[in-house]
Amino acid sequence: MHSPADPPYSTHASTPMSPHFDALFSPRSVAVIGASDNPNKVGGRPIHYLNRFGFAGKVYPVNPGRAEIQGHRAYASVAEIGAVPDAVVIAVAGDATLAQVRQCSALGVKAAVVMASGFGETGAAGRERQAALVAAANAGGMRLVGPNAQGTANFASGAVLNFSTMFMEVAPADGPIAIISQSGAASVMPYALLRQAGFGVRYLVATGNDADLDACAMAEAVAADPAIRVILVYLETLSDPERLAAAAAVARARGAHVVALKSGSSRRGAVAAASHTGALVGNDAAIDAFLARHGIWRARDMNEFIRATPLYLQGHDPAAGRTVVMSHSGAVGVMAADLAERAALPLAELAPATRAGLAAILPEFGSVNNPLDMTAALLGKGDMFPRVLDVLGGDPQADMVMIGIPVAGPGYDVPALARDAAAFLAEHAKPLVVSAPQQDVRAAFAAHGIPAFTTEADAIGALAQYAAHRQLGGAGERLLPAARTWDGSGLLDEHASLALLAGHGVPVVAHRQCASADEAVAAFAALGGGTVAVKGCAAGVPHKSEHGLVRLRLADAAGVRAAAGACLGKLAELGEAAPRVVVARMVKGTHEFALGVTVDAALGPLVMIGEGGTLLELRQDIVTLLAPFSADEARAACRRLRVAPLFDGYRDVPALDLDALAAAAVALGDFALAYRTSLRAVDINPLMVMPAGQGVVAVDAVVEMR
Repeated sequence: MHSPADPPYSTHASTPMSPHFDALFSPRSVAVIGASDNPNKVGGRPIHYLNRFGFAGKVYPVNPGRAEIQGHRAYASVAEIGAVPDAVVIAVAGDATLAQVRQCSALGVKAAVVMASGFGETGAAGRERQAALVAAANAGGMRLVGPNAQGTANFASGAVLNFSTMFMEVAPADGPIAIISQSGAASVMPYALLRQAGFGVRYLVATGNDADLDACAMAEAVAADPAIRVILVYLETLSDPERLAAAAAVARARGAHVVALKSGSSRRGAVAAASHTGALVGNDAAIDAFLARHGIWRARDMNEFIRATPLYLQGHDPAAGRTVVMSHSGAVGVMAADLAERAALPLAELAPATRAGLAAILPEFGSVNNPLDMTAALLGKGDMFPRVLDVLGGDPQADMVMIGIPVAGPGYDVPALARDAAAFLAEHAKPLVVSAPQQDVRAAFAAHGIPAFTTEADAIGALAQYAAHRQLGGAGERLLPAARTWDGSGLLDEHASLALLAGHGVPVVAHRQCASADEAVAAFAALGGGTVAVKGCAAGVPHKSEHGLVRLRLADAAGVRAAAGACLGKLAELGEAAPRVVVARMVKGTHEFALGVTVDAALGPLVMIGEGGTLLELRQDIVTLLAPFSADEARAACRRLRVAPLFDGYRDVPALDLDALAAAAVALGDFALAYRTSLRAVDINPLMVMPAGQGVVAVDAVVEMR
């Protein structure tokens, strides 16, 4: 990724924030408690930065052992200053921090950055000290960043209340980017990469323990600044989902984008072993679903975190994301096409008129198909490149363009190529990127504002991310129903589970619950004969097949009687005081799917849709959605399954009833949302999906309440 160094940018733009955020980002005065004359000490570095980076307000060093620090009069305590600073930096040892917080809060200081460690990150005792710290601050209306915080920075105002050494090594410049992080290192890594690529960064915040003003609140605050076009958020925990969602909504409303790098992927949110869904999904899937719902792109590594930044800043419409790859190397074109397929980035199908126009420009041994091969003839035909771009500009499917320049040297007029690309960009406003291994080639294009990448992989990856992110959109406000309570807890048996789900719109198999073999025979007759299944029904035995409690394809009364007797006897042997069986009509679907629910404590019910059957855990072909969601969203999610071609029919298999599957998923999500405070998990497996127009049927289900 490359762009011009230090692009001109309007500095000191202001935006209304709450008084606490204004105190941090645009203070009129700052006190540094634990101030040092040495800029390489934690208590000295913020003063050095305030002096160096243009802070126009008053600086009050607080250190009882010094009369002057770094050119400013020093004070023995905050109380001796004679004025109330807007913000304070507290850079004293952890055991002295509480007294300073109390003093500042009592004086009416609005916000403090607490750099000391030894609080919530150290265990239970540290969490108690941290709670006392926040309580003392909030008692006087003061808000905290930290503790264990690297600090905040607004490079437009020069208010750098931060002790990172990075700003000594990589000079700041104001720009349309904000970086919010729960980690100090993870805040300055993207900062350094972006600055070295020539991008300005306005806000940089490392919140540490997130005890009070957390990363999500900071993201919401900086999203209000109309100059910010990209907000990069590094999270280790999702501390306040509603604030992050609000930040994304504010940004999205004015065309800005939020990218999140969430570390610590795990399955710690998996529910009890009785639920397959919890074990399959885990809470990381809930994070994915939450971020996607709110139009936040989830990056998987630091490169992806910043890679598409120049495209976000340009803001050109990627439409459907159909991309044209062009190069004077056939190999680059083929590699880029492979990369595009892996990234699910569609290549444009060029119109016949476009191909005819290209054929008139390119040599006979070139390729007028996508990817385009301009061949080495580009070396001797200076007008070829702009003419090709001009033809592509008129193609209705050419939504984005990737230009590969694997080699350039004497004979290649790189400045002219860059000017031609810039002219195309100015006329058509379509996302356009360049890949080139030579730094001087990238610099030539970047000087014209064209995103330039070292490799085809990064160029294609940036386009794919940008197009997919723009298509995420973002959810509007969704009203949640009042939560219903459930009397009881633990697992429900199969009959109770099916009945509960049927009452909320999930189609279930016709069945009867029976307490004796005679009742089972009567149920067989009531279900109209045919073939039935007899299964043991007990909440305490959720995995019936492991105990021989599932008998299938029974077609006569004698078989039903024998199966019921055996299952009732086995349940009694297992300690069930009132054994029951379920007699259910056998249903044969075209394909077996599964639906499930797990409830994330912070984000709510997560619905899983996947290929079902006994190999569910092995195949793990699943998608997840946060409730509530629409049938359209459910259909789109199903289309991401590996078995999605089955929805359109495959060989001699008829098309599956995708609409019915989506409707069942919506009904399950609505049920889970209604019981979100009581429900732990739901497993429906198998869900028989019939040919299109014939519906779906839940054959087995387990509901677990908290």
